[in-house]
Amino acid sequence: MATRNDGDRNGARNNDERRERLAAGIRRQFGTEATMHFLRALPAFRTENDIPDRFKELLDRLDGIESSVAAGGSRR
Repeated sequence: MATRNDGDRNGARNNDERRERLAAGIRRQFGTEATMHFLRALPAFRTENDIPDRFKELLDRLDGIESSVAAGGSRR
């Protein structure tokens, strides 16, 4: 016999699962080439050409890590 508390736990589990599916969907959409192309066109997401070399190196490393994770590689 199910109790009210069992229903609360199942409801919480369903909410968690819905949130996880929503988060996964949002991550998937932000990772699409079309979205990335759109974001690169926005001024807030463009990199400046005159940033210090150290920041450029860090951005390149970040791009590499993101690419390897997207391709199924492991993070360091």
